[in-house]
Amino acid sequence: MSKPIIVKNKIQENKMLKVSPFRKGVRATGPHKHNSYFEIIYLSSGSGFHYIDSQGFEIFPNSIFFVRKEQMHYWELSSEPEGYVAIIKKGFIDQSIDKEISTLLLQLSRNSFLQLKNATSVNTIFQLLVAEIDVAGNSSNTVVEGLLKALLGKIQSEGAVMSTGRKQDGNGLCYQFREILSQEKQLKNSVAHYAGKLNTSPQNLNLACKKEMNIPASVVLSEFIINEAKRLLIYTDNTVAEITFELSFNDTSHFVKYFKRFTGYTPQNYRASLV
Repeated sequence: MSKPIIVKNKIQENKMLKVSPFRKGVRATGPHKHNSYFEIIYLSSGSGFHYIDSQGFEIFPNSIFFVRKEQMHYWELSSEPEGYVAIIKKGFIDQSIDKEISTLLLQLSRNSFLQLKNATSVNTIFQLLVAEIDVAGNSSNTVVEGLLKALLGKIQSEGAVMSTGRKQDGNGLCYQFREILSQEKQLKNSVAHYAGKLNTSPQNLNLACKKEMNIPASVVLSEFIINEAKRLLIYTDNTVAEITFELSFNDTSHFVKYFKRFTGYTPQNYRASLV
């Protein structure tokens, strides 16, 4: 029987935003995904490794990690960390008065790890967010939104490893395309399929992705498909035939050629290289 991917949910269904201290006692976790939310993890101290998809990051003081909803991650900690975790659902972003929050999140989410040059302000804003959300409850308000925007802006300005490409529109068509892909239970290798979901043409979606991200829509889609294929190869014992079906390819030979074209490996060789 195939081993399923574990999906964890660390926020109540009726809540859109949660900010809390990093849980004490965590040393090691199994690989898992999150239930449709974006996670920002700030560690002011601690040591060990944090693995996101197939990449391992050594933990240093003042580290920031970003885990997108479609990604797998797990911890191997050698000392107890201090820090904070912010869990953000799409519903909070959609309801926000300040639409620049979504743009900042989009820009930051292209990273998995940042090393902060100065974390004093980030630490203070996290403390303020914990206190304000405790008072505000589940209702979004301008103070919470303002603090979250300040946090994201400060992380962006203090991050030592930052993408410096085109500023992306957090409400643009390609952003919506990526949002749909990140929430898909079964990806389809068809730009036209997703253009239809967005009530636009493949040509318009392609132009939007070139404008917002400097890459065509087909490349955005292939990155999601290849990354999901890698997760299934690494974190499950599914056969290549089962993964072929899960990713909506017509036959195994097509999937094998597709995977090799983008990675240089066959799925079997990629899995074997990680043992």
